[in-house]
Amino acid sequence: AADVPGKPTYGLISSDQPVFAAEVVRYVGEPIAAVAADHPATCRRALAAIVVEYEVLEPLTDPERAVDGTFPPIHPDGNVVRHQRIVRGDQTIEGPVVVEGTYEIGRQDQAFLGLEAAMATPDHDGAGVELVVATQWLHEDRHQIAACLAMPDEKVRLVLGGVGGAFGAREDISLQVHTCLLALRTGRPVRMAYDRHESFLGHVHRHPCTVWMRHHAHHDGTIRRIEARFVFDGGAYASTSSAVLVNGITHTQGPYRCDNATVDGWAVRTNNLPSGAMRGFGVVQACFAHESQMDKLAVACGLDPVEVRLRNAMRTGDRLITGQVMESVAPVERLIREVAAMPLPDEPVGGRDGDPLCLPGGTGLTADAVHVRRGIGYGISIKNLMYSEGFDDFSTARVRLINGVAHVKFATVEVGQGFVTLAQQIARSVLGVDEVVLDRIDTEVGSAGSTSASRQTWMSGGAVQGACLLVRDRLFAHVAALHNVPAGELVIDGDEVVHPAGVLRLPVVEASAGVEFDETFEYHHPATEDLDEDGQGNCHTAFAFAAHRAVVDVDTELGLVKVVQIATSQDVGRVLNPVVALGQVEGGIAQGLGLAVMEELLQVDGIVKNASFTDYLLPTFLDMPDVEVSFVEELEPLAPLGAKGVGEPPTVSSTPAVVAAIRDAVGRELPRVPVRPGDICL
Repeated sequence: AADVPGKPTYGLISSDQPVFAAEVVRYVGEPIAAVAADHPATCRRALAAIVVEYEVLEPLTDPERAVDGTFPPIHPDGNVVRHQRIVRGDQTIEGPVVVEGTYEIGRQDQAFLGLEAAMATPDHDGAGVELVVATQWLHEDRHQIAACLAMPDEKVRLVLGGVGGAFGAREDISLQVHTCLLALRTGRPVRMAYDRHESFLGHVHRHPCTVWMRHHAHHDGTIRRIEARFVFDGGAYASTSSAVLVNGITHTQGPYRCDNATVDGWAVRTNNLPSGAMRGFGVVQACFAHESQMDKLAVACGLDPVEVRLRNAMRTGDRLITGQVMESVAPVERLIREVAAMPLPDEPVGGRDGDPLCLPGGTGLTADAVHVRRGIGYGISIKNLMYSEGFDDFSTARVRLINGVAHVKFATVEVGQGFVTLAQQIARSVLGVDEVVLDRIDTEVGSAGSTSASRQTWMSGGAVQGACLLVRDRLFAHVAALHNVPAGELVIDGDEVVHPAGVLRLPVVEASAGVEFDETFEYHHPATEDLDEDGQGNCHTAFAFAAHRAVVDVDTELGLVKVVQIATSQDVGRVLNPVVALGQVEGGIAQGLGLAVMEELLQVDGIVKNASFTDYLLPTFLDMPDVEVSFVEELEPLAPLGAKGVGEPPTVSSTPAVVAAIRDAVGRELPRVPVRPGDICL
């Protein structure tokens, strides 16, 4: 720790995490020293020579003890990262129908296949460094790294390496500062790479969370008031816990109308693994709770689970429990009706040909079809898009048109969501060119923000579109001057500059020959604001919605589950690339299914018990069901391209849909995910 030349700590929102732990280690796996060598065996011997003496203290592993203040502070900033209330409407309303429950969501890992890795190359004079790294936010990484290295930001240059998945875990820095420190100390390039065990310990995870909810409703099922209490386990350091908390509690009502609410939420520190961003960002936890409640409400009111949701479906113009008006397109009723009408599987339990893969347990040949029951369940979600609570969220893009070729540069991190394809589509459409060259993704252009929060299609898509429009305007002005036509009357038609009156039709390649147009554009979304002490305020930018229906087969004697089908109807605004959109939906559903019945990183007294893919169970293609997808395209007027981000909603409501289907099959409450076999059969 004494070798860190600059700021000794880092962090996305609060700089509270040390580069190296010094006097206190707050979680198992926290870095305390780093070694570089020219051979792995030498490096391992050097590490083995380091002797650390630990005094083992009682760990804080129960988040409730952080909330109630009965455990001494484990960090100078205290044990509570943030407490936030939401109070709206009449606080005295009760019943006549009341349903309540306590729900738990386990610690899910992002489980990306591409492990953390970086290579740092020091400048010849040691005054700067270039880092090739797999990350989600190049400029934010640079800012934190530079502070720790005591260097100006411009002396730290980041280049995007291949990113084999992220899902939130690469928002926080992990090995970046360590790699740069070693390179600067040795004066040589240094590559650092985690193995899978180190990766499980070295990045943040989805917040474990306990949610209590109580719904008050009329006998016809319409919601009158919601009470809720959230406790998010943030682990040892703050990361994005305060923002995850706000996302969770502000989505308490789900995609349903509600005028009255009382919500309390805490994000706390413990000596568990740090928690942070993961696909769905706090809304996954809220959705599992409110959808479980909607099913209870349906039973209490004698309604079908689809009907109770239709009676409460949110619409554009409704107010949220934060007082914010829903300005986004909100086709909730349409989504519910569409997903409910989609065809159910036509094969009976176990299939028609005796294939064991059609039964729970598969080729293990454990299930007998006579013990298998089929269930159907629904999950409906609302998910905010972009950053919230007054954050100055923007994205930058530079576009050059040279001899009919568009050169596009941005710092938008490609993590598999397909933005590198979308950027080319935008340039071809706006400029009428065939050839688009994407420049290297690095920090030599303005920030694009993080690839997270379903924001890049909207934000970086808006930036690329804005830069292309500026270039197009200059092209039109150039053509107008040469051909004596009004620039304001020119349009792009295919790959030509055209005057609608027929006086001019000129290929873009010819129109831009021998000239260069170079423009940079910075896109900002409308401003948001902080919540006040009662949780009121326009804290979110926009919203997207999704509906899921799951069909499962459950062996009630063994507790085994086979997800047979997941159908979804998703609000996307506008489909810009059907193949990419479908891939995002299917991948999101896979992670939602994993949380429902498989994935949980287990800790006992802070010690991780399953930090490998042998013991941390992930869905494979054999576990994936048939996925039926319907995209609802109602143009989003707030978005520059009319499109909404599609990556997160599939994860948010697929989990409660699967669990609801299991409940339907076995008749048990199942208040916790992932659902284990013992929860079903014992």
